[in-house]
Formats: sequence, structure tokens, C-alpha cells
Amino acid sequence: MKFVKLLILFLLTTQLSALELKLTGTVISNNQKMIGARYMGYVKHVYFDVGDRVEREDTLFELESAEFDILKEQADLALEQALSIVDVYRTRKENIERQKRNLSRKGMVNTADFENLDITADNVEAGLASAQVLVKNAAEKIKQISTITGYLEVKAPNDGIIVEKRIRVGDLIAPGMLTMIIVDLDHLQIEGQVAESDLRYVEKYQKVTVTIPSLRLTTRGIIKSIVPSANPMAHTFKVIVDFKKTSEKIFPGMYAKILVKVDKNQMAWK
Repeated sequence: MKFVKLLILFLLTTQLSALELKLTGTVISNNQKMIGARYMGYVKHVYFDVGDRVEREDTLFELESAEFDILKEQADLALEQALSIVDVYRTRKENIERQKRNLSRKGMVNTADFENLDITADNVEAGLASAQVLVKNAAEKIKQISTITGYLEVKAPNDGIIVEKRIRVGDLIAPGMLTMIIVDLDHLQIEGQVAESDLRYVEKYQKVTVTIPSLRLTTRGIIKSIVPSANPMAHTFKVIVDFKKTSEKIFPGMYAKILVKVDKNQMAWK
């Protein structure tokens, strides 16, 4: 009888020490970007489709720029005109200086003539300064329009794969409208749920085993965070697990399991 009790105790102890807490989870990306536009316009070109891999700064799509082209042409014309005025005033200034030198060389020192030339030179200098201000303003306007025109080319903010596309050529989109979703596949995590009653077995930075049944893949992981916000209906808490990506076939949305080793002493007083 004593032997049987010892055997039962041994089996219970072995079972407790080998128990694991099994949590279900889903593979997610911690770097998912919602792509929108800053200006209203019609889609001119779309360069990528769902499933395509993109790199940072790749142009995803372009908007029609007819209105901005007109503004740019107007700004270019204003700059060209301002530069022409500057050239005119500079030429007049050089002519006045040349006249003054000629009078000095010929010894024709006439106070009235020099005063008139000085007055004309002052007027020309003032006109030149005003024209240079026009050039500066026109150049600034061109810079602003170029910046806006750059926004008409929507670029990828990071490397990733397009998982959703909501636009086609010819569509009219508004500022802030969702056009594409890009998911970074190089920074994946697993989001799991742990029951309130099992929360005491889970610790931040705890090492766990991660399995993805569909790929028959097992790898190592670590609990990055326990979100302190319970689901009031299911009484579960969210856990985020960083794991070692050992396959290029791991994608967001895949079913995963998180195996947490439970200390036998913790189980003993459950």
C-alpha cells in the first residue's frame, strides 16, 4: 500500500513538473502602415498590386497634377520675369557707371551731370533691390509648389508587402483616405490570449516555445509584454511574444501556439 502511494505521488510530481500552459495566438506584424494621400485628386498611375514587395521610397501611386502643373508654370513665368527685370536694372546700373567713368576720363566734370547720374543710379539701385525681392519670392513659390507636387507621388514609408489595395487608375481620392496597407514581414510577433486564472504563470521576458502548426515549425520566443487590459467578456489578457523567424513562409494571420513552462510549485497550490 505504501508503495502504491509513493508511485502515485511520483507520477503526480512528474506530471506537475512537465506541465505546460498552452496559449493560442496569431502571427502579427508590429510595423503595419496605412497609406493615404495628402491631397484630393484622380489616380494617374498605380505601380504595385496586392502581394507585391516594396522597398522604402518606392513610388506606390501618382495623382493627376494638371492643376499643380498650371501653378508651377505660373511660378516659373513669374521667376523668369523677375530675373529679366533684374537683368534690366543691372544693365542700366552698368551703363550709368560707364557714363560716369567716361566723363571722368574726358575731364568733363559737370556737377549737375554727376548729380543727375547719382540720382538715376540710386533709383536703379532701389529698383534692382525690389526686383531681387521678386526673384526671391518667386523662387520660394516654386519651392513650395515642388514640395506639394512631390506629395502627388505617394511613396512607401518602409520595406514590406502590400496586403490591401483600395484604389485603381481613375479613382478620385480625398485627403486621408485609406489607399493601401503595407505589412513589414521582417518584424513579426505573436499575439496571444491568456485566461485571467492563468495570468499568474506568465511573466514579462519569460522564455516560451512557439509553434506554427501549418508549417510544422517550432522556434523560441520571449514574452515582450502583457497588455494590462482584460477582455471583460472572455476574461482574458493579451500577451505579445517576440520570436525567432526561421522561415520566410511565416505570414501575419497564421495560427500559432505559445507553450509556457509552468513551475511545479506554482501548480501545486493552484
